[in-house]
Amino acid sequence: MTRETGQVAPRSVPDRTHRVHNGDISLAVYEFGPEDGVPVVLVHGWPDTHHLWDGVVPLLSDRYRVIAYDTRGYGESSAPTPVSAYQLSRLATDFFAVVEAVSPTEPVHVVAHDWGSVQVWEAVCEPGASQYVASFTSISGPNLDHLSTWMRRGVRSGTPRGLWGTLSQCLSSAYTTFFMLPVLPGLFFRLVGTERVWKLFLRLVEGIPAEQISLAPTIKQDMISGLRFYKANILARMFGPRERFTTVPVQLLVNTRDIAVRPAGYDDTARWAERVVRHDLPRGHWLPYSDPAAIAEHADAFIQAQPK
Repeated sequence: MTRETGQVAPRSVPDRTHRVHNGDISLAVYEFGPEDGVPVVLVHGWPDTHHLWDGVVPLLSDRYRVIAYDTRGYGESSAPTPVSAYQLSRLATDFFAVVEAVSPTEPVHVVAHDWGSVQVWEAVCEPGASQYVASFTSISGPNLDHLSTWMRRGVRSGTPRGLWGTLSQCLSSAYTTFFMLPVLPGLFFRLVGTERVWKLFLRLVEGIPAEQISLAPTIKQDMISGLRFYKANILARMFGPRERFTTVPVQLLVNTRDIAVRPAGYDDTARWAERVVRHDLPRGHWLPYSDPAAIAEHADAFIQAQPK
């Protein structure tokens, strides 16, 4: 597997497409690579769809059976109206439904980004998760319970480092306050939620060339619909964190230039997971666009390191 940072293949065309149903939720699922390959599930975040992984898929699908899906609220999947429909507990059932449908006889390896990672964290901390997930590579999406607990510990410590860690994360997360306001954020993204504006934002903030960014035609609707993820979960987890443990092996790809999640926020992960491997990368939040080869290399190495 060769690494060519910044080189992205054209939009990936799935070898197989189908829909997975979780109650009244219908999820669009896309498969790439050999049908008998080891299954690797890719889970996107806000405001993306499965196209987030267009640069990663060709680097993995030559040897793995790669499965990507539009999570609820995005792309071609169902987008229920109630905010409560986007609680992490419900998103985790979507994930398990996809895993059961695409790999009923063996656990899958998972790579997830942003809110995709947040919801997979919810799933892997459920009892019996290791029956479904063989490994989890997490990118720019912490477990919200773990993050809240870490921030609280920083405040209680009274040390400059602890206080600064919490303050810096609060500053990085300030945008979520706007996202949770009524009416206004929806109006904002109706005005500016275009492919051109979003690509310009990513170029200005992270230096990602437009040709490396793969968006769905539903980008505006996805931006607005995805706001429900924030409204359904942020305050609940920040004010009421739970103790959440996992036996699933976890790999953290920590982007040191991430504008949303500070690297120190992952420092306590080993308290909550039996096995954690961490790699700090000098990249911004949207690693799947800026350096898909890094994701493919680390994911491949982590998958190969797991017991067969």
